[in-house]
Amino acid sequence: MTSRRYLNLFGFLLVAVSGLIAQPAAATTRVALVIGNSQYRNVPQLANPDNDAAAFAQTMKQAGFDVVDARHDLTGVEMRRALRDFGDRARNADMAVIYYAGHGIEVEGTNYLIPVDAALHRDTDVYDEAVSLDRVLVAVESAKQLRLVILDACRDNPFNKTMKKVSMRSIGRGLAKVEPTSPNTLIAYAAKAGSTAADGDKHSPFTAALVRHIATPGLDVRKAFGFVRDDVLKVTNNRQEPYVYGSLGGEDVPLVPAKAAAPAPAAPVADARADVRRDYELSLQLGTRAAWDTFLKSYPTGFYADLAKGQLDKIGAEDARLAATEKARVTAEQTARLAAEGAKQADLAKAAAAAKTAEDARLAAEKIKQIEQAKVDAAEQAREAAERVADTSASKSTAVASNTPDRSPVKPGASAATAPASPVQTPAQQTAALSPAAEPAAKPALSAVEITKSVQTELRRVGCYSGSADGDWDKASRASLEKFNRYAGAKLDIKLASLDTLDVIKGKSARVCPLICRHGYKANGDACVKISCGEGKVLNDDNECVTRHERRTPQASRERDTRHPRRASRGRFDDELDVPPVVAPKLPRRAVAKPSSPQIVCGDNSCRRVRPGCHIEYRTTAEGGSIMGGGSNVEICN
Repeated sequence: MTSRRYLNLFGFLLVAVSGLIAQPAAATTRVALVIGNSQYRNVPQLANPDNDAAAFAQTMKQAGFDVVDARHDLTGVEMRRALRDFGDRARNADMAVIYYAGHGIEVEGTNYLIPVDAALHRDTDVYDEAVSLDRVLVAVESAKQLRLVILDACRDNPFNKTMKKVSMRSIGRGLAKVEPTSPNTLIAYAAKAGSTAADGDKHSPFTAALVRHIATPGLDVRKAFGFVRDDVLKVTNNRQEPYVYGSLGGEDVPLVPAKAAAPAPAAPVADARADVRRDYELSLQLGTRAAWDTFLKSYPTGFYADLAKGQLDKIGAEDARLAATEKARVTAEQTARLAAEGAKQADLAKAAAAAKTAEDARLAAEKIKQIEQAKVDAAEQAREAAERVADTSASKSTAVASNTPDRSPVKPGASAATAPASPVQTPAQQTAALSPAAEPAAKPALSAVEITKSVQTELRRVGCYSGSADGDWDKASRASLEKFNRYAGAKLDIKLASLDTLDVIKGKSARVCPLICRHGYKANGDACVKISCGEGKVLNDDNECVTRHERRTPQASRERDTRHPRRASRGRFDDELDVPPVVAPKLPRRAVAKPSSPQIVCGDNSCRRVRPGCHIEYRTTAEGGSIMGGGSNVEICN
């Protein structure tokens, strides 16, 4: 009885273990934190980190990551809070990825990431105001399979000129070499330790190559970074070399698992254009001239090459439009300045003609830009339609292959037991097998680029956006959405374009943002028209036409002073004698001889005899003598 009980228990355990083994493996959990710091407050701002972070976050979302937390322009407190929250999410994850684009600094061999509010007046402030790389590694150390930190922060130290050295600590160039202590950890630098990385045009060379390779299905992450290194070296003429520190095991570790192959014999034929299609979509996401040039070097001919050339024509038209708009603005301002200064009519006519020519060129460039944009939009619609047809055809081919019976002939004499199974199906089975292929293909969801274009178009309609709907959610697009929030009283997230944002803007039937015209122009409906003042009037600083006042040349005149008759009869230097007299040093008086005959003293009107007991002495004007001649004889009585 006891043996039987043990046998039953063993059988139960065997069944339970078999059931556990038969269960499918749990899907890999992948989480990512993406940080882009551009709007620094105490040093010059960076142009690319926000764009780089947005492109990498979009790549992670398309790769199917479970959590993609995208943050922009974080302060020190916000960075530490984001790392703390991400550490909680990574605790049960298989893969944890942190991407950072912004300023970084190395002090005494330790690397630090710089928040946007850091001041760093002293070199020791880095310990309080910056976030160390060690703190970033703590946030990913709970991941089970892969811990990946990517730093596009190898730029020159922007605080070097203003930072006060209060200690003997050394501050290096770029970031310092690091060796992770935790297993299955990789730290990728945009440039090798001790060197700096280029910022690029719209995206840094490192991030542009990263989004092109990192999410390739089935590609080991180390090999992906090898491809990134090759691309960056090629683009920068070997001036910048990305580097990866740390190590992994012997098995491949792809960020995106390889697609499972369909069972034979119904394996679908691989799409020969899958690679070019993927590279085209990545180039479309970047949207820069350099990206399209690189694409055309790899794929110089074909359907997608023609689409890429159309994108380059659109970019060229946009550049021409911007140049023409700037020239029209400069010439209009010059004409207004000449009119305000009262220039000659010939100069004014010449400036007005130049302004009209520039305005005509601007309108022509705007029209060409619209034509190129319409061509690109039509080409994109044709591409999406062609891809839908190709996807539908591939689905039908797969369905037909999976439902085609084996028509191999039965050998003569073979019994029914050895013959192939009959392919005959019931009507219900036939309907169930053919219905997926017979149904029309479902309308695909809008891509991120299409959503962005739609949001930009709606922002233009409500008067908040003046750029073109090119699908690039850049700084100007974010500023226009922030402007919409201010005037519409909304609280939409300006970091990215979403369907919720599109629905809110579509709900506004009238103009939301007021039309603001520069000096010399006024609003007329939905356009700014130039203000023309009539003859004899000029435009003032308040955009008003006022009467022009002729300028009179001042003339010097000299009037005779009639308030002091005596002063009016004096010479030029006589007025100076009205100033309080300066006490002159006394000169030794000359000895006066006793007169042998009566002395005469003369005044202004007459002469007379010197009174008895008095005598005559010479006195200067300062000593009491006459004004005329600078002195005279005076009568001195004891």
